[in-house]
Amino acid sequence: MAGENLGKREMTEQAEFQKSKRWMCFCMCLAVTAWGLGYVFAKNALEVLDPLCLVFYKYVVALALVAAIRFRNDRSRPFRKKDIWLLLASVVFGEIVYFYAEYSALAFMPISLLTIILSFTPIVAIAIEAVVYRRLANKKVVVGIFVCVAGIALVIGFDWHVLLEGRIYGYLLAFTCVICWNVYNFVTASLHERYTTVTLTLNQLILVVGMLLPYALAYSPPLAEFTPALIGGLLYIGLISSGLGFLILVRALHFLGPTTTVLFSNFLPVSATFFGWLLLNETIAPLQCVGGAVVIGAGYVVIKEKGK
Repeated sequence: MAGENLGKREMTEQAEFQKSKRWMCFCMCLAVTAWGLGYVFAKNALEVLDPLCLVFYKYVVALALVAAIRFRNDRSRPFRKKDIWLLLASVVFGEIVYFYAEYSALAFMPISLLTIILSFTPIVAIAIEAVVYRRLANKKVVVGIFVCVAGIALVIGFDWHVLLEGRIYGYLLAFTCVICWNVYNFVTASLHERYTTVTLTLNQLILVVGMLLPYALAYSPPLAEFTPALIGGLLYIGLISSGLGFLILVRALHFLGPTTTVLFSNFLPVSATFFGWLLLNETIAPLQCVGGAVVIGAGYVVIKEKGK
């Protein structure tokens, strides 16, 4: 009887875990949509702020939101000294170096080429899982990821002639983003075993803001340049894209794992293209619609396979 009850409890826990995974997939879809809209506001903000100042201000706003949530609802242990190096690694690679490299790469190559390179992030994640964790991906996952990359090329209207336009420094910056995002995902996933989602996110935000504060004080533009439109954009990027978005991301890393979570980033070109059409009067060709369908379909297959 005891064994039967234990078996039922395990089945119930497994069902609840699968339900949580499905919920996190839905939340990641919402986060990717929010990040796509965030590109519109970030593009406008970069006309006034340099990349690192933009990172600082959006995380100041995010820090206020996450701190309020943390101190209201979470009484867990806030910090362990032994984790400082892992926390620093996640912040330096995933927040500071990543965004600096991404924004800087745009000065050396078209955004279409940069987006294609960034779409290889899940491939590197699969390689890390195979080499470090001895977890091999099946053929459906590998093929599905490459189909996603092809779909992204259609979404952004990629012209293969732009390959010649990327200087070597631009390529290095773009591939730096790919490596940094994977480091962030795997390190953050390992830290989630010892922290709640809110506490871990808060710790990372505190470190980012503290490290960038001297730079922001030295290089921020005059207050007169902070127009209502800029402030509104920073509030959106900070509260929605960075605050709620990173809470969802950190939670998803726990339930879905680094590789499955990073797959959702391949939906970003779809959401970014949609909001560019909606808010910036950019055109969407029929072939881009086909590419969006390919990305969503292939991404669904890959995420479902990884979920097994």
